[in-house]
Amino acid sequence: MKDFPASIPMIRSEFPYRVRYADTDRMEYMYNGHYLRLFEIGRTELLRQAGLPYVEIEAKGYFLPVLEAHVIYHAPAFYDDLLTIETCCELRYAPTLRLEYRILRDKALIAEGYTIHSFVSRDTRRATRPPRWFFERLEHAACA
Repeated sequence: MKDFPASIPMIRSEFPYRVRYADTDRMEYMYNGHYLRLFEIGRTELLRQAGLPYVEIEAKGYFLPVLEAHVIYHAPAFYDDLLTIETCCELRYAPTLRLEYRILRDKALIAEGYTIHSFVSRDTRRATRPPRWFFERLEHAACA
């Protein structure tokens, strides 16, 4: 997962993040659990960029809970580091949504991973078919 594949149609985004003092632990590293929060920031910004802000997805009756999350740590981040959160998503209509992430400091990979989400009905709280409009918006944003 060192680089995002170029041959599969994807939507990608980048978002900056400055490590705050509250993000660090006693060893002065950014606490390992915060990387999943960076993944969430990346996911939220990618969807917003695609014209799919979470508030709209929820208003249309869907939730996107995390089914699986995975992080590989390559190097620590420290207080005041300026990081780049790279996020990408394959453009394919499927019952689950997989997003991949890379966290970089000065173009050096410090962490990478993925999350897998399902589509859940807001009313029934049960898994449901993903709405076609969701993937159509992703495709439209990728082509723009």
